[in-house]
Amino acid sequence: MTKESTIQIKVALDENKVPEKIEWTASDSTADRMNKAKAMMVAFWDGADKTALRIDLWTKEMMVDEMADFFYQTMMTMADTYQRATPWADQANDLRAFATDFYKKFEEKLKNQNQ
Repeated sequence: MTKESTIQIKVALDENKVPEKIEWTASDSTADRMNKAKAMMVAFWDGADKTALRIDLWTKEMMVDEMADFFYQTMMTMADTYQRATPWADQANDLRAFATDFYKKFEEKLKNQNQ
C-alpha cells in the first residue's frame, strides 16, 4: 500500500490578478491551520516533453531584500538536492558559489543604494 500526501495552495488575487495572500497546508503537517507565505516557487518535471513547468508567485508585501534572501536560499537548497540526486558534487558546489556571489552582489547594491 502506498501513502499519499496532499499539498494545498490558496492564492488570493486583487482585481489585477496580483497575489495579495498566499497560504498553504500539507496533509502530513502537524499544523492545524493554513501557513502564510509571501512568495512561492513550484516546479514540476514533465518527463514526456522534457520541460520544467513552474509557478512563481509573490505578494505585494514581499520586499526586495526578502526576494534576494528567498532566491539565495532556494539556489542553495537546489544545490543540495542536485548533490543528493546526482554523482556530481562539483556542479552542486558551482551552484552554491554562484548563489553566494549572487547574494554578495545584492548586498553591495543595497549598500550603495543606502549611501
